[in-house]
Amino acid sequence: LAAAGGHVEVARLLVNLGADPDAQDDQQDSAWLVTGVTGSVAKAETLLPADPDLGLLNRFGGTSVIPASERGHVAYVRRVARTGINLDHVNDLGWTALLEAVVLGDGGRRHQQVVRALLGAGADPTIPDADGRTPIALARGSGQVVIARMLAAAEPADGR
Repeated sequence: LAAAGGHVEVARLLVNLGADPDAQDDQQDSAWLVTGVTGSVAKAETLLPADPDLGLLNRFGGTSVIPASERGHVAYVRRVARTGINLDHVNDLGWTALLEAVVLGDGGRRHQQVVRALLGAGADPTIPDADGRTPIALARGSGQVVIARMLAAAEPADGR
């Protein structure tokens, strides 16, 4: 509850008392995974010293950076990208963080910044979804012109 409710000081106290940031509830949420949903950089910073499992998966088979990308949590994506988290993890829906930013994002400024942050941190712009659609094809298909341009600029010149 401390993680979901934004109670950073309570979360800090619990971590200092040895609480497990990876403990999952019946919905497969953990304190660490919830930071991606809420986008709380402060909470992430509180939990990082407890060495959370960055590869821990939520009920959709995703890591914390995937819902953060979907929701346009720019500062969180930038911060977590520096931890070594797998930015190219594919969830049960067949989407990476980059795909979620395109498919579930609105193409606006926050999602543009998320895409820029993911690409800048090394996310692979060529990984397709479960139906074989690439992020650039999905961006073009939904009229996300700026994001499509960013993805085109990030794709390797040889098409790989």
